[in-house]
Amino acid sequence: MQSPDSSALNPDILIEEDKATDYGNYFQLLIWNDDINTFDWVIKALVDICGHSPEQAEQCALLVHYKGKYPVCSGTMQKLRPLCNSILQRKIGASIEEQS
Repeated sequence: MQSPDSSALNPDILIEEDKATDYGNYFQLLIWNDDINTFDWVIKALVDICGHSPEQAEQCALLVHYKGKYPVCSGTMQKLRPLCNSILQRKIGASIEEQS
């Protein structure tokens, strides 16, 4: 699996501050592929943190593996920031991007 650059592991660098306070816009929570985390660990994180079903989490993990990164959920910054931080605490690469 491909790892994000080191700045992606620091939640303070993930989001530009002007966007961090804009709770009206919608954003995507991306999970990044790496060579460290197992599919089972990523699937468990998506189930525990994002509320995915095991099947949905497995599909997301496969897409992350093959695409390099994949948006696993979307919503406001207020909703996604704690999810992103929880995923990062499990040493899984994650970031938040504005949804286009």
